[in-house]
Amino acid sequence: MQGLHLTADLYQCRCADAWLTDAAQLGDWCIQAMQAAGLQPVDKLFHSFSGEGKGAGGVTATVLLAESHVCLHTWPAQRAVTADVYVANIGADHPAKARGLMLALIDRFEPEWTEQRSLDRGDGDA
Repeated sequence: MQGLHLTADLYQCRCADAWLTDAAQLGDWCIQAMQAAGLQPVDKLFHSFSGEGKGAGGVTATVLLAESHVCLHTWPAQRAVTADVYVANIGADHPAKARGLMLALIDRFEPEWTEQRSLDRGDGDA
């Protein structure tokens, strides 16, 4: 079991509001971005939350990949996004694809700043 788990917290995103609130628009774009990165979506769930009187609600976008998964959560009132990209390295080496996808996600939201982390999963001997 080997893999790469990338996370990014995006702050003060300057993208259009719809990227933070419209689950269908964000979901369609995510699928295209994953395919462009060379990853294979196999299932998906995109959900918009109501703002409950606090303005527009956010979105959770989750895509199962043949290689593992991607998950995004948006907070429109804070102009913030969290992104997780995890790929396993079974049958092929996927870290470059994961890094390319994470860059595309970051570019889509146009944050003023990000906090990114990278975690190598597994010990490489299994």
